[in-house]
Parts: sequence; structure tokens; C-alpha cells
Amino acid sequence: MIDPIALHRSLLTVDTHIDIPWPEGPSFLDDTRRKVDLPKMQKGHMAAGCFAAYVPQSPRTPEGNGGAYVRAVAMLEFINTMGGSKARVCKSVDAIEKAHRDGATIIIPCVENGHALGGEPERLAKFAALGARYMTLTHNGHNALADSSNPRLDLGDGPSLHGGLSPLGREAILEMNRLGLAVDIAHVSKASMMQAAEASRTPVMSTHSCIKALCDNPRNLDDEQLDALRDVGGMVNITAVSGFLRAGAKPEQVTVSDYVDHLDYAVKRIGLDHVGISSDFDGGGGFSGWKDASECPAMTEELVRRGYDEKAIAALWGGNFLRILRQAEAAAS
Repeated sequence: MIDPIALHRSLLTVDTHIDIPWPEGPSFLDDTRRKVDLPKMQKGHMAAGCFAAYVPQSPRTPEGNGGAYVRAVAMLEFINTMGGSKARVCKSVDAIEKAHRDGATIIIPCVENGHALGGEPERLAKFAALGARYMTLTHNGHNALADSSNPRLDLGDGPSLHGGLSPLGREAILEMNRLGLAVDIAHVSKASMMQAAEASRTPVMSTHSCIKALCDNPRNLDDEQLDALRDVGGMVNITAVSGFLRAGAKPEQVTVSDYVDHLDYAVKRIGLDHVGISSDFDGGGGFSGWKDASECPAMTEELVRRGYDEKAIAALWGGNFLRILRQAEAAAS
């Protein structure tokens, strides 16, 4: 019989997408009203979190592009200071694994929305130097790299801008491959996702999406997309946004069981090696039973209840994600 709490405490658990307060907010080191802070991570034995330098889509103008890049750099610099002496910012899988052996809480920087490049893929080198381990190609709204799953009518978006990836988007993906950044296809259109899976020399992943067959939302992945992730060795990290889990549901109406239904579907469709866990805490994620980082053990308890063994749970809670990062590192020139 597996003791889920003892198992959970032993795992290198990774939440693959978390937002941060910006430009001002409470200290990460204090117990706050945020869904993720250091005390909550420690209470919930969340070993590692990917903290996003999130750039909202703005007009694709010189002013919008410049502001997006400045914001992304400032946010990455801030993420690098979050842990102080009590947590460790890690910029490689080896560093992540060593920090876990040392008992340190782990901070993994990342970038959300390729608009952050301001149309200049060479700026990815700055993001990599600041420790970013992946970049999400779009957010809500088309950008210079790719079409989004959620066009922004207020920015003049039609259903498609590029028909998927733009030539600049393909250039950015190759530069990410060169630098060792993983390619995140959360938020992109289906055409962008399928083209990115083919264009990247390393496996692509969605760091925070759910399953379209269970909840018909533009942000969710259909079976063809799931199969494409499997075929390139990529993965989907199921996310805790209530509206992506159950159509029209409020957070208090969604449960851990609803979440694991999506995870189960993906495992059965594309295999255990291609599925992981994320929350999108402080970016819209959280529901009854997993409302913040302190309640992470509830996920492990449900996985044990459904018959997942220790090896499988370790893979879902971070092992598969770290494999994708390591493949990206290995392919870097």
C-alpha cells in the first residue's frame, strides 16, 4: 500500500506554470494571499515552480514591441531575486536535481508570450542568460511569431494572421533550439502548434492546457494535437483553470477528480511519458481541493487512489517535464 503523503514528500514535484505579481506585490518569502509563495510551497511540498515573465499582448508597433521586451527582462531579473537565501534559482536540470537533493525550494524562470522578443529573435540570448528554460510562443492575441488560439478583437485580430507560424516564428524556434530553451505551445492556434511541433528540433510541450474532448475550449488540445505531441516526444501539462476543465464552471464547482479526469484521458491517449501537472496559479488556476500550492498533496492522493504507482506519479509530477528540458539542453549548440 502506497502512503501518498510520504510519497509526495519524497518527490521532485514541478509545477510547470505559475504567474508572479507585477509590477508590485507581496514578498515571495512571506505567507501571503497569493496562491504561491515560499511558505505555501514548503507546506505543500512543491519542490519546484516555473515562474513566468508574462508579457500581455500589446499592439505590434515599435512602442509595443520595445515595452514588451523591457518588461520581460525586468520580470526575469526579478524572478532571479525571488528566493533570497531561502530558495534557489536553477538554470539547468542538473542544478534542479542538486537543489532537490540539498532540500532547497527551486525557482525555474520562464517567459510567457513570444511578443516579449519585440520581433527580434536574437533577444532570446538575453532570456537564456537570465535563466529562462522555456518560452511560450503566444498568449491571447496574435503576435509577430505565431497565431494565438484566442485572437484579440480589441487589437484588430482576425481568426488568423500568419496561417500558423510566421517566418520570424520559425526563426525564433530554431534560435530557442540553439540556446537550449524548450518550446511551449500553450495559447497558440492549432495550426501554429502543429507547425511548431514539426519545426522544432527538440520536443515541444504545452506547459498549461487541458483536453478538448472533455471541455471544448479554444485553449484546449484536441486528439490530433495530443497525438502530434506524442509523435515528437513532447508532452501536455494539464492545468488547473476551472473553465478549461469543465465548460462554464466556477473554481468552487471543480474538483481534483475533474482535473485527474483530463490527466487520465491524456495518459490513455498518448501514454504516461507525455503528460504532466501544472496549476497556472496566480494566473487563473485553482479550484476546490487544489486552491493553492499548500494543497499539492491532494493531487498525489488522487493519483494513488486511481492506481498510479510511485514511478508513474514521479513522472507526472515533474520527471517527464525535466526530460523535455534536458533534451532541449542537450540539443543546444
